[in-house]
Amino acid sequence: MSSDRAASFPAGERAGEPGDVLAVLGAGMTVSVWTGAAERLWGYAAGQVLHGPAERLLAPSDPGSARVLAGGLWSGRVRIRRRDGREATAYLRITPLDADGRAGWLVWGPSAYDRPGLDPAALDALVHHSPVSLALWDRDARCVWFNDSVHHQDLYGSGPELGGHVTDVVRARHPEFLERAMARVLRTGEPLLGHELWAAGPRSPVRRYRVDLVRLDGSDGRPLGVCSVAVQAGPGQESGPLCLLNAAKSRIGTDLDPLVTSQSLAETVVPDLADYVTIDLVQPVPLDKEPLRRLKPTGSGIPGFYRAAAASIHDDLRESLWARGTPVYVPPASPFTTVLDRRRSYFEPVLDTSPGTWLDDDPDRARVIRRTGMHSLMIVPLQARGAVLGIAVFVRSENPIPFSAADLALAEELAARAALVIDNALRFTRGRTAALAIQRDLMPHHLSGGSTVEVATRYLPADTHGGVGGDWFDVIRLSDARVALVVGDVVGHGIHAAVTMGRLRATTRALSKLALPPEELLRLMDELALDAARDHCDDGTSMPSTFGATCFYGVYDPATRRCTMSSAGHPPPAIISPDGSVDFAEVPPGAPIGVGLGSYEAVEVELPERSVVGLYSDGLIETDRDIDRGLERLRTALAGPVSSLDELCSSVIDTLVPEGPVDDDITLLLARTHPAAGRRGPAGA
Repeated sequence: MSSDRAASFPAGERAGEPGDVLAVLGAGMTVSVWTGAAERLWGYAAGQVLHGPAERLLAPSDPGSARVLAGGLWSGRVRIRRRDGREATAYLRITPLDADGRAGWLVWGPSAYDRPGLDPAALDALVHHSPVSLALWDRDARCVWFNDSVHHQDLYGSGPELGGHVTDVVRARHPEFLERAMARVLRTGEPLLGHELWAAGPRSPVRRYRVDLVRLDGSDGRPLGVCSVAVQAGPGQESGPLCLLNAAKSRIGTDLDPLVTSQSLAETVVPDLADYVTIDLVQPVPLDKEPLRRLKPTGSGIPGFYRAAAASIHDDLRESLWARGTPVYVPPASPFTTVLDRRRSYFEPVLDTSPGTWLDDDPDRARVIRRTGMHSLMIVPLQARGAVLGIAVFVRSENPIPFSAADLALAEELAARAALVIDNALRFTRGRTAALAIQRDLMPHHLSGGSTVEVATRYLPADTHGGVGGDWFDVIRLSDARVALVVGDVVGHGIHAAVTMGRLRATTRALSKLALPPEELLRLMDELALDAARDHCDDGTSMPSTFGATCFYGVYDPATRRCTMSSAGHPPPAIISPDGSVDFAEVPPGAPIGVGLGSYEAVEVELPERSVVGLYSDGLIETDRDIDRGLERLRTALAGPVSSLDELCSSVIDTLVPEGPVDDDITLLLARTHPAAGRRGPAGA
């Protein structure tokens, strides 16, 4: 083993559990790999021993040291020389990396042999005589070690070459899938169990192998590489349906997006169950697409589905006639429409492509089937809560084994699990789309403070994918050049929060026209909110459960340079003075709207020319779960001379929430008073 290839495992990390593998010695008895376990045993860091002689690590007068340096298969007690100069006894085992040791030796640690009853010959059997092939791959999917059994499997051809890439070493059909699987195991840390590969030697039939992939982590938790375990499956063995179901369970349902969920199902079963899979839904995907019934038929058939997902053993998806998110056309009479109408699976283990079949009416599919060698087909309905959502199509082409009845049962089980998740995702998406439409309609599209104040805003919903939250903000121009500044926060997200937000914003605007003092306006809002909630109770008199909404309402009068403020449980506004200093106005926090207490107070704050009022929702200051600390962070972010309000908004958001909101919506409204804006003359002038 060359030192460059061996060093693919990062220095100072371990390849497996503590004490399993200590080091790899090159043919010249130099250290090629140094693991974290070795560092703990000897005290040397990797940089202090890599490419150096192994002799310096052993006591010179110890007979065991001579046996280690002589090479060959050996195990026993050895006196080692630690970095601090002391000697210690360790039980080591030396294993050749190839038959004659020309590639080097693997040094196994003591903990594997100090356990009572474990014969060192067991490791020798595992490395040299086991029917299970073991291989270690670095983070670039290059082979750095293997046992002798790989030479007896068609999976590796005539045997892997150390340093060879997995796509060159593995002789199975489409080894690039194994490369992607290794990358996923390295990225997620989740082992891949029961992965199925087919391989054939020059004069041997196709054989099926089951491959497990497990990530090997270093002492600092970073991945070193992957260990592969391959065993030939017997003719009577199933292809691991339980493993596939477990994989589907862990991958499907982690996202409330129907496209993502559908794609997860497709990718989970390729290539273990099928070579090509599509998920086609009868509802528009995404939901803003044109309904199928409004699309016109073409020469290819009627628009029967929308393509939600597709996965293939070929990266270019050469089997697919339609891209994700586009309509899928099918003949009026075909297995696809039959499955949809009868709600039963279509099973054609040996696909008949001869004249006189359903393919006569589907020439485009027939052409693709013949070109790609599709020979086995399953079409399974996606059913949930009494409705058919679409179909899942499973195809084999490169895999020479036709689908079996057990494969159909597995496909139906996977489809049933996925259908429930897809249905949940569709329901969620419909609600989110409706809430988003409501929110876009109810939120202000253009805010202006006229000649009284300059304004800038930012709004970041917690639901960044759908953009639906319960925060609202407003700038309302009143008589006599006065301006009302409003920020509110409805508890929760989604359609209910959006509707409540719209109702409260409309109420605030209507009441503002009455020129009420801020504290009186909030009291009426609280009363009207309770009346509206009572209307939803069965008897009209019961006290409803409070929905909870905080609100700040302030009126700035440019004639007096004073702002009258009142709060319904909302965080205090920040006041940025012209010199750049920041203070928080001491506004008595009344009860949130909807509680029914209706007790609010108002305060007046003087605002010199070019002062800035900063209004915000609590999502901006609760990012670190400490409100006091959040207020201080906000003070720091707002402090300093203000040139552009828009730039200041961006700077505050980037500083306080660089990754965006997590649990709550975030609103920021900045209003700067204009010099001598709207100053009224004497009465009667």
